[in-house]
Amino acid sequence: MSTINRSRRAVVLGTLAALALGATACGSSGGDPLGGGSSSSAPAGGSGGSDGSGGSGSTVVVGSANFPENVLLGSIYSQALKAKGVKVQEKFNIGSREVLYGQLQSGNLTLLPEYNGSLLAYLDPKSTAVTTQDVNAALTTTLPAALGILDSSPAEDKDSLSVSQETADKDNLKSIADLAAKAGEFTIGGPPEFKSRREQQLKDVYGLTFKEWKPTADTTANALKDGSIQVGNVFTTDPKIAQYKLVPLADPKNIFGAQNVTPLVHKAGVDATATAALNAVSAKLDTAGLMAMMKRVSVDKEDPSAVAKDWLKSNGLG
Repeated sequence: MSTINRSRRAVVLGTLAALALGATACGSSGGDPLGGGSSSSAPAGGSGGSDGSGGSGSTVVVGSANFPENVLLGSIYSQALKAKGVKVQEKFNIGSREVLYGQLQSGNLTLLPEYNGSLLAYLDPKSTAVTTQDVNAALTTTLPAALGILDSSPAEDKDSLSVSQETADKDNLKSIADLAAKAGEFTIGGPPEFKSRREQQLKDVYGLTFKEWKPTADTTANALKDGSIQVGNVFTTDPKIAQYKLVPLADPKNIFGAQNVTPLVHKAGVDATATAALNAVSAKLDTAGLMAMMKRVSVDKEDPSAVAKDWLKSNGLG
């Protein structure tokens, strides 16, 4: 699975982020790590409150990590639940998985939008599961009894090797395997750590030896657009894929493991109604749809809750 993907977001924000969150927690009343996060109570029908107990009460407490896509997903889950009459409290922008996971175990949170491959890597760094089915089977046996996953969506925020539409058309590129004949002529770009983590794997699995590796970091999509690189490591929900007409190449040998958006729940806090509502979201959510929503959030600067509301309505879920 891609450790680069989630390490560049908030799945593992690193020691500094965890320490910063810990400091915030210590400074809040009662030492509650959730006390410092942004939170809005939104019970169904505008009535009723939340006991904040998550797993032990009738209110579902929806959390999120502190990056825009996860907040958007949290808002989708929250509004889907409210549409079915479930009382909800939102606690978004909390921070890293280290904090989120512990709060879910304790029942202070009931529900999180997760990425199944990254969650498995957090729980079992030695796991070799890469497909959605295998990753979820491993999670089912690895998660503690109090926690569980619901249906995974087809939507994935994962690493890709992407090319421009022009390059894809000119060289008939549809999968990473198709790069074998052209890699020696191509420059590849990505985050600085991408070369050390993936160069040998791309040689071993796909037989690819690139002409040059460039550390393009957050400008990778732009570098593909302007032609300074021909192949780039771009995340599959990056709005620039659509904006710049990039083509993520298929990965038939799964070097980038599954990263399906998946609800992670404290089992005692979700009943059949909540479970059905969340599974209905997963059935409709795909990568293209998530990318389109992220364009509205990240590029057009729209409110994630408004974007979530529109998506739910258009899919008959809101």
